[in-house]
Amino acid sequence: MSERLRARGVSARMGTMVEATSVAVAPLLALKLTVPPPREDELERERLLAQVAPAGVRLCAVVAPAGWGKTRLMAQWAVRAQARAAVAWLTLDAGDDDPHRFWSYLVTSVREATGLGGRALEMLSAPGVDPLAAAVPLLLDDLSGRRLPLVVVLDDYHVLTNPRVHEGVELLLSYLPPTVQLVVGGRADPPLPLARLRARGELAEVRVDDLRFTVTESAAVLEAASGVHLPAAELESLCRRTEGWAASLRLVALTLVSSQDPVAAAGRFGGDDRHVVDYLSDEVLEGLSCSDRRFLVRSSVLEQLSGALCDTVLGQDDSATLLDDLDRRGLFLQPLDHRRQWYRCHGLFRDVLRRELDRSAPAMVRELQGRAADWFADRDEIEQAVRYRLAAGDLRAATGLLLAHESWFFERGAAGTYLELGERALARGAPLDAQVLLMLAYASALCGRSDRVRALCDTAARSLDAGVRIDGWHSALAGVLTMRAAYGRPGEDEAAAALADARLAVDLEVDPTEPGHVVALGALAAAQVRLDAYGDAAATLRTAWACDSRALLPTPVLLQTAGLYAMVLLHLDDVEHAHAVAREVAVTAARTQDAWGDAAAAALTWLRLAEGRIAYRRRDLDAATALLRRAVALAEVWGRPTEQVMTLTSLAQAELAVGDRSRARDALSRAREVAQTDGCRPRARAELEAAETRLGRGAVRAARRVGRLHEELTDRELSVLRALGGPASQREIAASLFLSVNTVKGYTKSLYRKLGVVSRTEAVERGRWLGLI
Repeated sequence: MSERLRARGVSARMGTMVEATSVAVAPLLALKLTVPPPREDELERERLLAQVAPAGVRLCAVVAPAGWGKTRLMAQWAVRAQARAAVAWLTLDAGDDDPHRFWSYLVTSVREATGLGGRALEMLSAPGVDPLAAAVPLLLDDLSGRRLPLVVVLDDYHVLTNPRVHEGVELLLSYLPPTVQLVVGGRADPPLPLARLRARGELAEVRVDDLRFTVTESAAVLEAASGVHLPAAELESLCRRTEGWAASLRLVALTLVSSQDPVAAAGRFGGDDRHVVDYLSDEVLEGLSCSDRRFLVRSSVLEQLSGALCDTVLGQDDSATLLDDLDRRGLFLQPLDHRRQWYRCHGLFRDVLRRELDRSAPAMVRELQGRAADWFADRDEIEQAVRYRLAAGDLRAATGLLLAHESWFFERGAAGTYLELGERALARGAPLDAQVLLMLAYASALCGRSDRVRALCDTAARSLDAGVRIDGWHSALAGVLTMRAAYGRPGEDEAAAALADARLAVDLEVDPTEPGHVVALGALAAAQVRLDAYGDAAATLRTAWACDSRALLPTPVLLQTAGLYAMVLLHLDDVEHAHAVAREVAVTAARTQDAWGDAAAAALTWLRLAEGRIAYRRRDLDAATALLRRAVALAEVWGRPTEQVMTLTSLAQAELAVGDRSRARDALSRAREVAQTDGCRPRARAELEAAETRLGRGAVRAARRVGRLHEELTDRELSVLRALGGPASQREIAASLFLSVNTVKGYTKSLYRKLGVVSRTEAVERGRWLGLI
């Protein structure tokens, strides 16, 4: 099996697959985190700078169409704000429309500005960890301890469409400490609670009407950029036609510089966006020298420009000098860094340049894009390389890059980007390679897209030919079926289908020397556990654990398999065997925890839970509480409801055993909150209910001993009392307890009598005072 495959693998509902040796952090593009430097001739408008993020405002929204000067305003404000606050800047693009990638950039920006966010960044380096469940709370926790002001600026927010990204930003916004402000710029209102913030006086807004240049401001801009002073009448007429649009004023300045009669030229300028595009084509482009025009037209295939990149793509050696000269002449190049090594061409001008390239040299476009792809690939910027291959229509090369570099994406938490690029290639007609499809299915699993897992696995199965091999597997079809069983059938009603897929995979994966054999057995055992077939699961895992190819599994999968095996053995009361399995991987688990910290959540949660339960069963209560507290922390990072409920329930039992009833109640209360969400398995709910009943029975006995309760409460009455503490109606309580409404009413009446109360509220308060709930 290849080393590349050993580092990758495919897991069987056992979490994520990454190298165990390190936690990689993406080499984020520094340009995205840099405040765009100012132009020498740009005007600072004091009236607008005062509107951005005044004191007491939680969010400032700067919203206007293209060309209205949003970025320049925010950049000017950010430079000034740096005198009193730390500024974390992030320029967004369409590739950031993925929660892991977005939060990786944002947290890195915050860390560079303040030194905070290291723990959150560590979380984001672990594939399969939900940023909203782990990274965002950790970032907020760090920010809550900061006393100095911080401003987070998100430019071009309109490119983001993923609801999970917006949900995370709303969570951040809701809990920002008073020392932190958020500034968001874009072409449309961000999908954030603007109305609520506006009503509370926590929102500042800068919109088109604010951004319009006044007559006085327009005169200052034109004079600074062209040296021409227009008469008042012509200036006012020009401002009416341009309506204060910054892009139009920049073009007017270029017109005045090159015109023999500036006043007449200003009078001919239309000012609307259609006229601007025509003017760029007919006047600006036609007025360029042959060398400048050739350079700009051919470089229009590039999103960003640098001397080294342009030299390679265009086959010349003077690009840096040309870029500097064009920038000084104000030809729609925006520097992206203070050293002026990287530039971006204004969107309208680039569109005109690209249309000219498509018209004059269409055959050259693909070659130029291919050179750009190679340049980025040589510098380990794989995402950019794939994007340029896709733009060039070289689908086979794009998918080849994805297959050869999947760990580059997964180890950076960029599974969403991997999926987006792969699906774009497929949509354009890329060959249906089974291994690519399988890795896209895995990326879907890491993103929580079980619907895509199944669809991609089904496509992969249909594309398999007799001779197709997948590294690490004897049977390619077994690999596809294992993936579908592990990730593509998450619902409780699909457990039987997952079991059928896994059984077929095991039947096909007959070579025990391949790691795929162990993974398929793990998927089968996980499906058996879902159906409460613990005896069968134990037998399956015993076979998997005995395979020598277990040594080829990536460390996370090895630890997850051990955790699952130990949990199954505990369910069968085989404590000593479970303890032996846990001991066997103890050194590896300790090293992983030391190296990864909380980022090892997916690998270690089951194992730490099993170890805590083993210690509890062996009456080593101090060790049990320590291990289970660690398991709870890991489960919260992992973000899966079933594991959270199980760890909290086990911790409550350990706390109760050492006599800390208050902590036990707190753990069960937290477990109950999680259990009410979607995705919690029936087995975890049953464990929680049993623990709640035990705690309630103990509280009843204690209350009777001291005379606070004169009559026993039955287990069913305790269940009804717990339900009364939530928002459910009596009909909903009846449905959840599989009782009739009249029966619930009868239990409620009996409860009121035994507790000496007359209302639901009083019953809940009395129950909490007695420690019953």
